[in-house]
Amino acid sequence: MDTQQILDTISRIVHIGTVIVLGGGTVFMWRVLMPSAAELPDAEHDKLREAVVSRWKKFVHAGIALILISGFYNYARLATGHKGDGLYHALVGTKMLLAFGVFFLGSALVGKSKAFESLRQKRGRYLGILVALLAVIVAISGFVKVRGKPVIPVTPPAETASVTN
Repeated sequence: MDTQQILDTISRIVHIGTVIVLGGGTVFMWRVLMPSAAELPDAEHDKLREAVVSRWKKFVHAGIALILISGFYNYARLATGHKGDGLYHALVGTKMLLAFGVFFLGSALVGKSKAFESLRQKRGRYLGILVALLAVIVAISGFVKVRGKPVIPVTPPAETASVTN
Protein backbone atom coordinates (compact mmCIF):
# COMPACT_ATOMS: atom_id res chain seq x y z
CA MET A 1 0.00 0.00 0.00
CA ASP A 2 1.46 3.34 -1.01
CA THR A 3 1.27 6.65 0.87
CA GLN A 4 -1.65 7.90 -1.24
CA GLN A 5 -3.73 4.83 -0.43
CA ILE A 6 -2.97 5.22 3.27
CA LEU A 7 -4.06 8.89 3.21
CA ASP A 8 -7.21 8.01 1.25
CA THR A 9 -8.09 5.25 3.72
CA ILE A 10 -7.48 7.43 6.78
CA SER A 11 -9.54 10.25 5.29
CA ARG A 12 -12.45 7.93 4.53
CA ILE A 13 -12.35 6.37 8.02
CA VAL A 14 -12.24 9.82 9.67
CA HIS A 15 -15.12 11.05 7.49
CA ILE A 16 -17.43 8.08 8.00
CA GLY A 17 -16.47 7.58 11.66
CA THR A 18 -17.20 11.21 12.50
CA VAL A 19 -20.57 11.06 10.74
CA ILE A 20 -21.43 7.90 12.68
CA VAL A 21 -20.57 9.54 16.02
CA LEU A 22 -22.46 12.77 15.30
CA GLY A 23 -25.41 11.06 13.64
CA GLY A 24 -25.71 8.44 16.37
CA GLY A 25 -25.41 11.08 19.07
CA THR A 26 -28.16 13.12 17.43
CA VAL A 27 -30.53 10.15 17.21
CA PHE A 28 -29.73 9.24 20.84
CA MET A 29 -30.52 12.75 22.06
CA TRP A 30 -33.69 13.02 19.96
CA ARG A 31 -35.22 9.62 20.76
CA VAL A 32 -33.68 8.57 24.10
CA LEU A 33 -32.29 11.46 26.14
CA MET A 34 -34.91 14.14 25.45
CA PRO A 35 -37.94 11.94 26.23
CA SER A 36 -36.22 10.63 29.37
CA ALA A 37 -35.18 14.11 30.53
CA ALA A 38 -38.71 15.42 29.95
CA GLU A 39 -39.81 13.33 32.94
CA LEU A 40 -37.45 15.24 35.28
CA PRO A 41 -38.51 18.30 37.29
CA ASP A 42 -37.78 21.54 35.40
CA ALA A 43 -34.71 22.53 37.47
CA GLU A 44 -33.08 19.11 37.02
CA HIS A 45 -34.03 19.03 33.34
CA ASP A 46 -32.42 22.44 32.74
CA LYS A 47 -29.27 21.41 34.62
CA LEU A 48 -28.99 18.17 32.62
CA ARG A 49 -29.55 20.00 29.30
CA GLU A 50 -26.80 22.51 30.11
CA ALA A 51 -24.37 19.74 31.06
CA VAL A 52 -25.13 17.67 27.95
CA VAL A 53 -24.96 20.63 25.55
CA SER A 54 -21.68 21.91 27.02
CA ARG A 55 -20.07 18.52 26.37
CA TRP A 56 -21.85 17.74 23.08
CA LYS A 57 -20.88 21.06 21.47
CA LYS A 58 -17.20 20.03 21.59
CA PHE A 59 -18.07 16.94 19.54
CA VAL A 60 -20.20 18.98 17.14
CA HIS A 61 -17.56 21.63 16.48
CA ALA A 62 -14.66 19.18 16.16
CA GLY A 63 -16.83 16.87 14.06
CA ILE A 64 -17.78 19.62 11.62
CA ALA A 65 -14.10 20.47 11.17
CA LEU A 66 -13.16 16.82 10.58
CA ILE A 67 -16.02 16.28 8.14
CA LEU A 68 -15.15 19.41 6.17
CA ILE A 69 -11.44 18.58 5.94
CA SER A 70 -11.92 14.90 5.07
CA GLY A 71 -14.90 15.63 2.81
CA PHE A 72 -13.07 18.17 0.69
CA TYR A 73 -10.03 15.88 0.53
CA ASN A 74 -12.20 12.94 -0.53
CA TYR A 75 -13.97 15.03 -3.17
CA ALA A 76 -10.69 16.34 -4.58
CA ARG A 77 -9.39 12.78 -4.87
CA LEU A 78 -12.54 11.29 -6.42
CA ALA A 79 -13.98 14.07 -8.57
CA THR A 80 -11.33 13.81 -11.26
CA GLY A 81 -12.39 10.22 -11.90
CA HIS A 82 -15.93 11.46 -12.59
CA LYS A 83 -15.12 14.06 -15.22
CA GLY A 84 -18.19 14.54 -17.41
CA ASP A 85 -20.40 12.60 -14.97
CA GLY A 86 -23.17 15.13 -14.40
CA LEU A 87 -25.22 12.89 -12.10
CA TYR A 88 -22.25 12.31 -9.79
CA HIS A 89 -21.49 16.02 -9.48
CA ALA A 90 -25.17 16.91 -9.02
CA LEU A 91 -25.60 14.35 -6.25
CA VAL A 92 -22.35 15.21 -4.48
CA GLY A 93 -23.17 18.91 -4.74
CA THR A 94 -26.62 18.25 -3.26
CA LYS A 95 -25.01 16.20 -0.49
CA MET A 96 -22.62 19.08 0.30
CA LEU A 97 -25.44 21.64 0.44
CA LEU A 98 -27.44 19.38 2.75
CA ALA A 99 -24.33 18.90 4.92
CA PHE A 100 -23.97 22.68 5.26
CA GLY A 101 -27.59 22.73 6.46
CA VAL A 102 -26.75 20.02 9.00
CA PHE A 103 -23.70 21.99 10.17
CA PHE A 104 -25.84 25.11 10.60
CA LEU A 105 -28.58 23.35 12.58
CA GLY A 106 -26.11 21.40 14.70
CA SER A 107 -24.18 24.56 15.54
CA ALA A 108 -27.34 26.56 16.25
CA LEU A 109 -28.65 23.87 18.62
CA VAL A 110 -25.47 23.80 20.72
CA GLY A 111 -24.74 27.52 20.49
CA LYS A 112 -25.73 30.38 22.74
CA SER A 113 -26.66 33.00 20.14
CA LYS A 114 -29.93 34.73 20.94
CA ALA A 115 -30.72 34.76 17.20
CA PHE A 116 -31.21 30.98 17.27
CA GLU A 117 -32.99 30.67 20.62
CA SER A 118 -36.26 29.86 18.82
CA LEU A 119 -34.58 26.80 17.26
CA ARG A 120 -33.30 25.65 20.63
CA GLN A 121 -36.78 26.03 22.13
CA LYS A 122 -38.02 23.56 19.50
CA ARG A 123 -34.99 21.30 19.85
CA GLY A 124 -36.94 18.08 19.27
CA ARG A 125 -38.31 19.29 15.93
CA TYR A 126 -34.90 20.42 14.69
CA LEU A 127 -33.16 17.24 15.86
CA GLY A 128 -35.75 15.35 13.79
CA ILE A 129 -34.95 17.53 10.78
CA LEU A 130 -31.24 16.88 11.35
CA VAL A 131 -31.84 13.12 11.38
CA ALA A 132 -33.89 13.34 8.17
CA LEU A 133 -31.16 15.38 6.45
CA LEU A 134 -28.53 12.89 7.62
CA ALA A 135 -30.60 10.00 6.22
CA VAL A 136 -30.81 11.71 2.82
CA ILE A 137 -27.06 12.40 2.85
CA VAL A 138 -26.32 8.75 3.70
CA ALA A 139 -28.66 7.59 0.93
CA ILE A 140 -26.98 9.84 -1.63
CA SER A 141 -23.53 8.73 -0.44
CA GLY A 142 -24.48 5.07 -0.66
CA PHE A 143 -25.89 5.44 -4.16
CA VAL A 144 -22.92 7.42 -5.45
CA LYS A 145 -20.50 4.85 -3.98
CA VAL A 146 -22.15 1.74 -5.45
CA ARG A 147 -23.14 3.10 -8.86
CA GLY A 148 -19.53 3.23 -9.93
CA LYS A 149 -18.14 5.33 -12.72
CA PRO A 150 -20.17 5.35 -15.91
CA VAL A 151 -18.38 5.14 -19.20
CA ILE A 152 -18.49 8.63 -20.68
CA PRO A 153 -17.95 8.57 -24.44
CA VAL A 154 -15.12 10.78 -25.49
CA THR A 155 -15.91 12.80 -28.59
CA PRO A 156 -12.86 13.43 -30.68
CA PRO A 157 -12.21 17.09 -31.42
CA ALA A 158 -13.67 18.26 -34.67
CA GLU A 159 -11.18 18.32 -37.47
CA THR A 160 -10.31 21.79 -38.57
CA ALA A 161 -10.71 22.46 -42.24
CA SER A 162 -7.55 23.63 -43.83
CA VAL A 163 -7.86 26.96 -45.52
CA THR A 164 -6.25 27.15 -48.94
CA ASN A 165 -5.85 30.22 -51.10
